[in-house]
Amino acid sequence: MIVAKDLTMHYGPTVALSNASFTADDRNVMGLLGPNGAGKTTCMNIITTQIVPTSGTATVEGFSIQDNPVAIRNILGYLPETAPLYAEMQVDEYLEFVAKGRHIHEAKIPDRIDWVVEACGIKGVYKRIIGELSRGYKQRVGIAQALIHDPKVLILDEPTAGLDPVQIIEIRKLIRDLSKEKTIVFSTHILQEAQATSDRIVIINEGKIIADGTASELRQRAGGGSMVRLTVTGSQDDIENKLRDIEGVRELRAEPVPIDDAACFVVEADEGIDLIEKVGEKVKENGWMVREFTPHSLTLEETFISLIKDSFRKAG
Repeated sequence: MIVAKDLTMHYGPTVALSNASFTADDRNVMGLLGPNGAGKTTCMNIITTQIVPTSGTATVEGFSIQDNPVAIRNILGYLPETAPLYAEMQVDEYLEFVAKGRHIHEAKIPDRIDWVVEACGIKGVYKRIIGELSRGYKQRVGIAQALIHDPKVLILDEPTAGLDPVQIIEIRKLIRDLSKEKTIVFSTHILQEAQATSDRIVIINEGKIIADGTASELRQRAGGGSMVRLTVTGSQDDIENKLRDIEGVRELRAEPVPIDDAACFVVEADEGIDLIEKVGEKVKENGWMVREFTPHSLTLEETFISLIKDSFRKAG
């Protein structure tokens, strides 16, 4: 549904985006994950034809952003990070105003408004002034305006920013429900949001795409070897030194443990190393009392940090 190839954007001497390529599949949710200032909003502004890239191309359902921007806008709904709301208008007035701006036939406007009101869960605030709504409901109204013309593609920039936990869960469910019929791309700098909502995650850092795949694929790529989690009794410094002696260990990370006189480590080794066997030998050799000894998988946070570090190493 969306294909971006080598998108580059310069703002004077600043490179906001550099040769970014990615795809978003039909009726899937793609999360664009990266720290603040990574280039997420620039990507979205290009895809939604708000700005023209310095170089590179992108298509939405086969339409080129350079050659057919109007056609793209007709099949695309967009919620920027700051929702484009008129605080003094009632919700129903605002949605009717947006529908007319989208050139929806007047006879079809009531049905479209009824649909977005139901889909976005704003029936209870339908007659209220927008400026009086909570941030969560304002986000829902913002999504409703993006859906009013029944777009095939929905672009959401930081849709859960500033929401409380209950509102975040509600917006997540709304996005998942909408993805049954639409292609959705949303940006976030919050790892849990990308993991909870996305079918695929594209990680961007300093304007460059550094990883692309499902959460499990990204973990596998970032791990690239074997990992175990070990909790044993004894001196943390002594245990750490002995674990570092294991051939092939490339990273050792201490973690907090709520047990007196015990230490916990996540041990990572290169591919081809039987880490369970080698750590087991160290345990037996030193007579450590084992509290926990299990294979370990990267969390999304660990995956993100690992991939970011790898991108810095390659850049350097």
